[in-house]
Amino acid sequence: MTQTVTDSEPPKERPRTGAIVLAIPTLNEEASIAGVIRAIPRDVVDRVIVADGGSSDATAAQARGAGADVIGAGRGYGRACLAAAMAADEANILVFMDGDGADDPASIAALVGPIRAGAFDFVIGSRLRGVREPGSISWHQLAAGYLAGFGMRALYGVRYTDMCAFRAIRRDVLLSLGMTEMTYGWNIEMQMRAARAGLRILEIPVPYRRRSGGTSKVAGSLRGTMRAAPRIVATFLRVARHRRPVGAATMRERGA
Repeated sequence: MTQTVTDSEPPKERPRTGAIVLAIPTLNEEASIAGVIRAIPRDVVDRVIVADGGSSDATAAQARGAGADVIGAGRGYGRACLAAAMAADEANILVFMDGDGADDPASIAALVGPIRAGAFDFVIGSRLRGVREPGSISWHQLAAGYLAGFGMRALYGVRYTDMCAFRAIRRDVLLSLGMTEMTYGWNIEMQMRAARAGLRILEIPVPYRRRSGGTSKVAGSLRGTMRAAPRIVATFLRVARHRRPVGAATMRERGA
């Protein structure tokens, strides 16, 4: 997977080793992506990588114009996330968020802070526990995250309440997990493998807004939901078949 660079685009100075890199997988997010990138706190994030899954609109151009590095990732949500992780070879911490404007970039500092302090390896946002704008998320999304969390608690003793895409993880740890899911099961696979590997895991509440443009690929339509659900379930069953290694993951919440 190679970075997409136009002839007119000068090479950018790479951030220092140990940087915090934000990865945004995209597919036809031209209405929102520039605003998302411009709202990123650059005193926290050193580099923004947009991993584009073959958008047919101006997503890549908008992202590049707003200051992101754009790479062509090929189709598949997980494939885009992995492509960004591989491209961020200078990163110590990777942050993942969506490009639709629903995640609040101001929460990035809260996600990376516990990892920078050396207290945790993986920090995930919870929309269920956070303040949600009316109409931002459907009941079946919340229910799916809660049920998935219940299943992972039964398997690994780790309490997740959501499969929120807004998350931060040490890059070396992520690459050691052996991620294989290239579609919509990426998020739950990461959570399961992190728990199974005994990572220090923290879940924090994050606010969630209505998307600022475009159409949801999953929850926004019955077709999207029906396409994603079997992949998520299949990923859960596939990862759950493997035995849990010695050393349980630890899960903490703010104030616990």
